Amino acid sequence: VTTPESLYILVTSASGRKMLSTTRAVIVDEIHALAPNKRGAHLTLTLERLEALTGRRLTRIGLSATQKPIELVAKLLVGDAVRPGNDLFDQAGEAACTIVDAGHTRERDLAIELPQSPLSAVMSNDIWQEVYGRLTELILLHKTTLIFVNTRRMAERVARFLSERLGKEAVTAHHGSMAKEQRLAAEQRLKSGELQALVATSSLELGIDIGDVNLVCQLGSPHAIAAFLQRVGRSGHAVGALPKGRLFPTSRDDLVECTALLDSVQRGELDQLVIRDKPLDVLAQQIAAEVALQNWREDDLFALIRRAYPFRNVTREEFLEIVRMLADGYTTRRGRGNAYIHRDAVNNVLHGRRGAALTAVTSGGTIPDTADYNVVLEPEAIHVGTVNEDFAIESMAGDVFQLGNQSYQIMRVERGTVRVEDANGAPPSIPFWLGEGPARSDALTQSVSRLRSELATEFKEHRQEQALVRLSGMIGSEAAKQLIDYLFAAHQALGCLPTQDTIVFERFFDESGGMQLVIHSPYGSRINRAWGLSLRKRFCRQFNFELQAAATEDAIVLSLSTSHSFPLDEVKRYLHSNSVRDVLVQAMLVAPMFASRWRWNATIALALPRFRGGKKTPPQLQRMAAEDLIAAVFPDQIACAENLIGEREIPDHPLVKQTID
Repeated sequence: VTTPESLYILVTSASGRKMLSTTRAVIVDEIHALAPNKRGAHLTLTLERLEALTGRRLTRIGLSATQKPIELVAKLLVGDAVRPGNDLFDQAGEAACTIVDAGHTRERDLAIELPQSPLSAVMSNDIWQEVYGRLTELILLHKTTLIFVNTRRMAERVARFLSERLGKEAVTAHHGSMAKEQRLAAEQRLKSGELQALVATSSLELGIDIGDVNLVCQLGSPHAIAAFLQRVGRSGHAVGALPKGRLFPTSRDDLVECTALLDSVQRGELDQLVIRDKPLDVLAQQIAAEVALQNWREDDLFALIRRAYPFRNVTREEFLEIVRMLADGYTTRRGRGNAYIHRDAVNNVLHGRRGAALTAVTSGGTIPDTADYNVVLEPEAIHVGTVNEDFAIESMAGDVFQLGNQSYQIMRVERGTVRVEDANGAPPSIPFWLGEGPARSDALTQSVSRLRSELATEFKEHRQEQALVRLSGMIGSEAAKQLIDYLFAAHQALGCLPTQDTIVFERFFDESGGMQLVIHSPYGSRINRAWGLSLRKRFCRQFNFELQAAATEDAIVLSLSTSHSFPLDEVKRYLHSNSVRDVLVQAMLVAPMFASRWRWNATIALALPRFRGGKKTPPQLQRMAAEDLIAAVFPDQIACAENLIGEREIPDHPLVKQTID
């Protein structure tokens, strides 16, 4: 039982290869969690390498309760045995894959829980106290309760407020910034019945055996149908048992989304998985790892790569680009380095260079490094978790903070480490972590749009009462009343409800006299961020000023100064589908996301090794090395803006392509 990363390390080491050479079958559990990201693409190449090592077809078994479309996940699992136009059969006509679809329809006890006070745009502290009160009641009515939240900071905060009501021993937190041992201890306490409630992020979403859970509460929408079903499925996790879930919306917009979520569950809808197409940084890492262990003919290695489903479209030219990149290395101000293979261009044979296998093992995987500080409990020197770099730097000796519902007092902050002692229950502050909130899934976004569309039709025909009765049957009368009141007021103000067919541009003046432009676009934050970024670039070029822009799941807000005016209907013509990609790419190059994505991708491609001289490279040096690398590969990206004429010139380099992708 292992992870994709550990399997990769075993396949890339001599002793691991010896052990795995007799492998006959591989089971990939919760395959839906790997399918849409680089970890899944990485795993498919590891499986092809494992198959080449064993010299036989492996029996591959994929499991998941929330995969759609199931045929696509089957293709991901079995690789190139699946051929276009001949879907799940190999060349000899033998079935390459058998699909067992048990269906995901099962009875569930789902409901929305509202505080006594009406919801507004944001939750006040008083309303949060009402939510904690209701959570406490539900916890006392059940033997064990799992509470899911969307951020690690929220997990710590909710755990603290609930432990004040139920006692410190009855509640704890569980999230990715806690040490593995701490998380395991929390899981064991839940399993043995010591804990009444566990507050978790997505760290407990998948099938870890945590014993008998009676109730799952979700604070705020999880932004995806599959995530909600996985989380609720943690309760009643037995044949014939009834999963029980309660949704707590945190605002009026959240109530709309939670209602759409329950509607989607009732209709049996699921999120569509989208598989990443040929991530080139993953390809570079796997080529370096495989060639480090044995010599390969280019044709044979290319054929092996194309057998993995995400890499079925890799062209010969792209393959050779990666090979040349790994053979030539990079020339930065520290000299030429990071060349991992030697290419015999006459015989078309690839050889590994000295040290390549060690770098491939120590710097492998696709999980990006975050510059978090380790928290170490003294005097036992126990690693208890991590906190964000900025939080660590801003903290001082004597400060008290909470991690895993436990208070710690800072003794000193060192490079990369925060040394702490037990604060013996002193009131703590809650640390913060920086991460990217997942955007709302496309299926849930369509469901929100459908709900608004249905209500808009009923409002036009003055059938509010019928709408109230219809929704009351699904979410309860109080929630239905608040939802109808909120959307009816929006319909009155705008003359319609924004949907995926009807986008509304609204302009108004705020208290300071500045102009606010709101684009009501319920397309989810991924599309809205891209749209906002492109519009911002267009305004910058057209009016020669930078404006503030923000995007949510349902709207884009552009803040304009008092000195700019234009006809409102002009805005819809600022971007055109023929040119928007170029505008977006140029806008994204100057956004902070490019630098962090570049660093992550270069690390995955082994261009920035995670370890040097047996020690982990400190984040500060990693950032400097990433900037050196970008200067060598993409000089326009860090050039002085005053010297740039026109747009930044994008080089034809695999890592630049991958970062833009």
